[in-house]
Amino acid sequence: MSFKVSKRIKDILERDRRVLINTTREPYPFVADHGDGDFAYDVDGNKFIDFTSFISVYNIGVNANKQVRNAIKKQADKLSHASFTDFHGELPVAFAERLLTMFPKGFGRVFFSNSGTEANEAALKMSRIFNKGRMYNLAFFNAFHGRSMGSLSLTAAKTVQRQNFGPFSNAIHVPFAYCYRCPLKLEYPSCGIACADYIKEQPLSHEVAPQEVAAIFMEPVQGEGGYIVPPKEFVQKVRKMAAENGILFVADEVQSGYMRTGKFLALDNFGVDADIYTMAKAIGGGVPIGATVTRTSLGDLPAGAHSNTFGGNFLAIAAASASLDYVIKNRRMLEQAAKEKGAMIMKRLNQMKERYEIIGDVRGIGLMIGVELVKSKRTKAYGVEEREQVMLKCFNSGLLLLGCGPSSIRLIPPITMSKENIEKALDIFERAVREVNGKR
Repeated sequence: MSFKVSKRIKDILERDRRVLINTTREPYPFVADHGDGDFAYDVDGNKFIDFTSFISVYNIGVNANKQVRNAIKKQADKLSHASFTDFHGELPVAFAERLLTMFPKGFGRVFFSNSGTEANEAALKMSRIFNKGRMYNLAFFNAFHGRSMGSLSLTAAKTVQRQNFGPFSNAIHVPFAYCYRCPLKLEYPSCGIACADYIKEQPLSHEVAPQEVAAIFMEPVQGEGGYIVPPKEFVQKVRKMAAENGILFVADEVQSGYMRTGKFLALDNFGVDADIYTMAKAIGGGVPIGATVTRTSLGDLPAGAHSNTFGGNFLAIAAASASLDYVIKNRRMLEQAAKEKGAMIMKRLNQMKERYEIIGDVRGIGLMIGVELVKSKRTKAYGVEEREQVMLKCFNSGLLLLGCGPSSIRLIPPITMSKENIEKALDIFERAVREVNGKR
């Protein structure tokens, strides 16, 4: 297809600029209307292969699961909101019971909220209560845990996200295992995972005592920071360090969880468990819901210590329950699909990496895949303009993509996408990369 911006779309964009407060937008004018399986459509009926899953929300496809839509309709006729944090309801309880079956043994407490940011806010407060007297938290450079003031203290993906909002609560940032751009200027595996050792040798030795740290927050695969996949040994070392010092380990699975990497929990790829998990995005099947899941041994919160109005509302729970039904019934298929299709995409991308100077790095697990664009492989200078050009060319050819990090593109199609449409998307992507690469 050759996309043309219609008068209708121009009008919507102009109205948007007039009445909505500015937020993050991609460099192309996609005005969403509806979705169907592997595709998303704009208000003019233009059809796009969806390689975004609308930020990893539709992991099982854009409205592919009719059960979710039917559950929403059915519940809407009964009761959408019942102030679950004040009263009681069987629907949220039953969903929590089933959700906990997807977690490691020993996890038995759930708190519902409305988003990933809220799930992380809850984890922040819980870690302070569960680890009383400990006033600090550790988080990683390039991390993204949300934009509200508490979660923003943990976020360190882009300076613009923090600019004008400090000072923040007591969060200390440490290097993540970003091997393509090692913060310690070393090389994996000869580095000995020095970035993990750095945490104990530097901040926990010179800045704050380990017994003052309540929790360490980690995305098993960093999302907004650039789809950065750490070595398995890094995650295991950090987990061990946390356990040895009584520091709670919080796994932010908001973007990486819910089968995206081929596992319900992305942390399972690294052979360790957390003390607290946070989830959102895909668990609602398109409806806003967040969940903070804790070990039973950590205990409960004092009454009134944390709450919200809409967390666990019946409409969101009905959608999440129907979505979980689909995952439970098709778990093996989803695991295999993410693994096979992810390997298929990675193979093709690595071939492109050999051909094109602007592809600096390719990384991913399952169907959580990032491509980092650069101006040259030698300098590794961020390819910001190159990324914008590639994404715009892909959009004009019928492919939706999202950026992340300074100059990376995330490839996150629905796990249910057909291999045929994945190949078509990769053809479009390679053509765009080839054209931009040739203009250098």
